[in-house]
Amino acid sequence: MKTYKVILIAMSGVRVFNKKLFNIGLTLPGFVDRSKVIASLPSLGLLTLAAHTPKNWKIIYKELDNFTEDDIINILQEKPDIIAFSSLTPRIYETYQLSERFRKNGIKVVIGGLHVSALPEEAKNYADTIVQGEGEIIWETLLNDYTNNSLKSFYSSISEPKYTFNFENCRVPKYELLDISKYNRLTIQATRGCPRNCNFCAASKTISSYKKKPIQLIKKDLDKIFEIWEEPFIELADDNTFVDKNWSKKLLKLFANYKMKWFTETDISVADDDELLELLAKSNCMQVLIGLESVNSESLKTLDNGWKYDHFQNYSKAIDKIQSYGITVNGCFVLGFDTDTIETFKETEKFIKSSNLSDVQITILTAFPGTDLYLQLEKEGRLLSNCWNKCTLFDATFIPKNFTVEELENEFQKLMAAVYSKDLVKKRKEIFKQTMQNKKNLIEHSF
Repeated sequence: MKTYKVILIAMSGVRVFNKKLFNIGLTLPGFVDRSKVIASLPSLGLLTLAAHTPKNWKIIYKELDNFTEDDIINILQEKPDIIAFSSLTPRIYETYQLSERFRKNGIKVVIGGLHVSALPEEAKNYADTIVQGEGEIIWETLLNDYTNNSLKSFYSSISEPKYTFNFENCRVPKYELLDISKYNRLTIQATRGCPRNCNFCAASKTISSYKKKPIQLIKKDLDKIFEIWEEPFIELADDNTFVDKNWSKKLLKLFANYKMKWFTETDISVADDDELLELLAKSNCMQVLIGLESVNSESLKTLDNGWKYDHFQNYSKAIDKIQSYGITVNGCFVLGFDTDTIETFKETEKFIKSSNLSDVQITILTAFPGTDLYLQLEKEGRLLSNCWNKCTLFDATFIPKNFTVEELENEFQKLMAAVYSKDLVKKRKEIFKQTMQNKKNLIEHSF
């Protein structure tokens, strides 16, 4: 059987377009540390595609952050049949440039991911083949089509139901392709999509509707990771893990059987379920990232049919309750909604300073393609042109309603400086230590 070679390239790394913010960030250890953590993740999507690659294909996995000409030459010297890119919006221009370079050398280029799923017509100009939506079934078909000289320019699980992926058919990602020494954590996926339908999120718009992976398949993922890493730190690559509380409790009982630390993203409703919180503690969950989004109640009303607005008054109490079980809360806030004013920035700072959050993340509202927000702003003529490289979560991508672009970015910079001040970072570290002690006490005396 003839053999072929494919190189899977993750366009990894964190970018900040606004140099003023970047310079501020250099003096803010909390922000810089968080950026490093974000940058250290491998591409779970590409590792999953690797698991769905036919046996007559040799697989090479690469990550390109600050790549050099030597990196490009090394890739060309491998003489691959196909190069497949996974890229998010802020690095799509670089992806397109690299794609054109490789295509000029006679290599077929495939691009997938959230951005090209939302804007396939744009991406078609820069690749031989575009993958829209879920890639597992498409990938196997695509490679077989290549070997049969029938490669198509476009494959879609969104427009072609035959490519819709059943989570029961998941294969274990090829973690063995990684040099584990380069990472501080690995990812698994327990759920895909999110039913909350926030207008700035593309989670259930451009890839998949909300679905849960069978527990026995998640066990296989964990077993594989433990083969290559004795005591791993796991991040769930989920948008909202604990929507289904009954299924979640089964998941947590599984996690409790493994000696590992882990964290995930979810929503504030976890505070309403004492049994779930107990299981989180027993399974050694270190942190939950919760999209609190805003302290402006008017902004919350516009996000997700009012779901977050209904929970707004209980934010502080919920944070304290979750952390009483030894699970730290990373509260995530978004600034720049049409209902936001200068006062919103002040109120956000006040809330963060007065809360017991053990970690915090603030971002600028970003109009990612494929979201309802993007479509709204496009219709209103408020999108900034040629701004894909500004879709960093830290740079303005549209004309705000109550600010100029410069005013929005300046207020954000001031808030960043306040939130990541030396004193507040120190305070949150102390809260983190106390929360960990809470977990120790609960496990020793209660469970």
